[in-house]
Amino acid sequence: MTSQVKIGSSLRLANLFAICYLLSAIQNVPMIVHPLPFGVLLRRWRERRRMTQTDLALAAESSTRHLSCLETGRAQPSREMIAKLAENLNIPLRDRNTLLLAAGFAPAFRERTVTELEAAKSAIDRVLQAHLPYPAFAVDRHWNLILSNSALPQLYEGCSAELMRLPVNSVRLLLHPAGMGPRIVNFAAWRAHTLHVLRQQLEARADPVIQGLFRK
Repeated sequence: MTSQVKIGSSLRLANLFAICYLLSAIQNVPMIVHPLPFGVLLRRWRERRRMTQTDLALAAESSTRHLSCLETGRAQPSREMIAKLAENLNIPLRDRNTLLLAAGFAPAFRERTVTELEAAKSAIDRVLQAHLPYPAFAVDRHWNLILSNSALPQLYEGCSAELMRLPVNSVRLLLHPAGMGPRIVNFAAWRAHTLHVLRQQLEARADPVIQGLFRK
């Protein structure tokens, strides 16, 4: 027998999504050097953030003329200027490394070691266990289930076997009609919240996996 649930109705479940991105931030994902020039990358990020050259120049304490030259390749940025631009454009750390490489600089943000990753997993697992008897889980940046406590499987009862194939994607599991969707009392509100979070991720980084989840 399956029961209905209301998501987001307790502080513990609210805290769940405060830790969802922790593993994403420390995943040992190989860095890919982007072939595009620095100016092209900068312009794309500025347009994605819906900022004019004047807006960004003022925020970075520069001039519109200098920013225009950076975007067209007529001027080369310093490391300090890249840091200012990236900060004001809210560019993720992986993509800041890409900007640095495109400008001829070494990456500033190193990848984590396996030892550090295991230590972080242990810390997150302790947080998840502290949520008992309430279900809690942690996901990677694509919302695939990475860790959970022992209360979570109780919510899976009645879900499609297709949705339970590894890696289990929490967005599909929660929103799919063959998953938990029909049993979520505040489904409309939760779906709207989830789509809002996915949209924010896409604004930060054009990830094809997240685009696929958003379309579904």
